Amino acid sequence: MRTSSTILIAIVAAALGAYGYSRLAPAKLAHTEHTEHSEQKKPNNHVEQDEHGADRIRISDVKLAAAGVSLAEAASATLTDTLSFNGILRANQETVVQVTPRFPGVVKSILKRIGEKVGKDDLLAAIESNQSLTVYELKAPIAGTIIERQISLGEYASEQKPAFVVADLSTIWVDLSIYRQDLRRVRINDEVLIDPDDGRGEIKGTISYMAPIGSSETQTALARVVLANPDGRLRPGLFVTARLILAARNVAVAVRRSAIQTLENKTIVFVREDGDKIEARPVELGDSDPKFVEIRAGLSAGERYVAENSFVVKAEMGKGDADHD
Repeated sequence: MRTSSTILIAIVAAALGAYGYSRLAPAKLAHTEHTEHSEQKKPNNHVEQDEHGADRIRISDVKLAAAGVSLAEAASATLTDTLSFNGILRANQETVVQVTPRFPGVVKSILKRIGEKVGKDDLLAAIESNQSLTVYELKAPIAGTIIERQISLGEYASEQKPAFVVADLSTIWVDLSIYRQDLRRVRINDEVLIDPDDGRGEIKGTISYMAPIGSSETQTALARVVLANPDGRLRPGLFVTARLILAARNVAVAVRRSAIQTLENKTIVFVREDGDKIEARPVELGDSDPKFVEIRAGLSAGERYVAENSFVVKAEMGKGDADHD
């Protein structure tokens, strides 16, 4: 009897064990599949570390371009010690001519308008003289561009007021405002870099004139640069900035200032590696100017780095780090 009871208990225990395993096995299998699936779905931009412990992230050129991120090559550069000024473009007043009627009269026809280019002796308008009642021609005294017109068809034109203003815009004045504390550092023939802020880079020029008097309202004095303007890039009336070169020094490796970021209390530059990876490379900085920063260690000439919108990569690396955790 005891033997039968023992056998019965053993059979029941075996059945319960088999039932428990059958319930446990699918759950374990599901957990295993979920783990494998999670590993397969791991984002391709997760943060990893290279052999030196620097953080790296996978990110494609397409994604970088879509975010407005641009790359450049680390290279030698000339760092400059400069003074910065504000300025305005003006028509070269030595090549501006006011065209005034010889005799008062009524405007019979107008052949040119503001913005049109004219040649020397081109016909501008025809005016009927009040004295002789004959029509005479008003011609352009120089070749240039009409920048003002102060007569209208049928109105009375007076010799007291210019009918047209013609300017030769092939050269432009750049009038710079120099603050009193900087006057002693500015001299005629000093080299300056003019930035019209049109995305086409700076224009090199030299100071050709320093005003002998200053402005009581702004407490500045005028310095003038004359620039060639063959393609009409420079337009009178627009503001510009200028940098006066005081000193210059060449450095072996430099990056743009916008490339420098701080990550985990380290100064870094994001460097392109292995085609699709960006590394947060710790660097040692040297001298700098408004555009470039010297790299004394951590980056070599020729390496590609994130030059513009580096904060976007920093944000991506932060998200990738969180996903990885």
